[in-house]
Amino acid sequence: MKRRVMFLCSGNSARSQMAEGWLRHLAGNQYEVVSAGTEPSAVNPLAIAAMNERGIDISTHTSKPLARFLGESFQVLITVCDNAREKCPIFPGVLKRIHWPLEDPVAARGSDDERLAAFWRIRDEIETRVRAWLNEQP
Repeated sequence: MKRRVMFLCSGNSARSQMAEGWLRHLAGNQYEVVSAGTEPSAVNPLAIAAMNERGIDISTHTSKPLARFLGESFQVLITVCDNAREKCPIFPGVLKRIHWPLEDPVAARGSDDERLAAFWRIRDEIETRVRAWLNEQP
């Protein structure tokens, strides 16, 4: 049986979407992975572009509300922003909660290139964290 992992942030538009994409890419079929938001919006085009540059297509991902998954069991819940960690309800079926306090690239200001650079930075930090987490798994 596959272990279920959820990545959670507030908007489910960038950080959690990129984390979902990285785990699927790096772990293949080892995990069932989803992402959600406490206040879902839409997948940010800069997140899609940043992941495409690494050969990972998240263009078909959709932003999903956390409520959609209430009552489901997850072995691991990883919050990727402080806001989501604070607002996340208790999931009775979650065995382990992890928090990765990642900066929100959506909040970046400046030129298009400067904003995209913020997405690259967070994309690469997420890759590092996902790889490290996978290396810790039995």
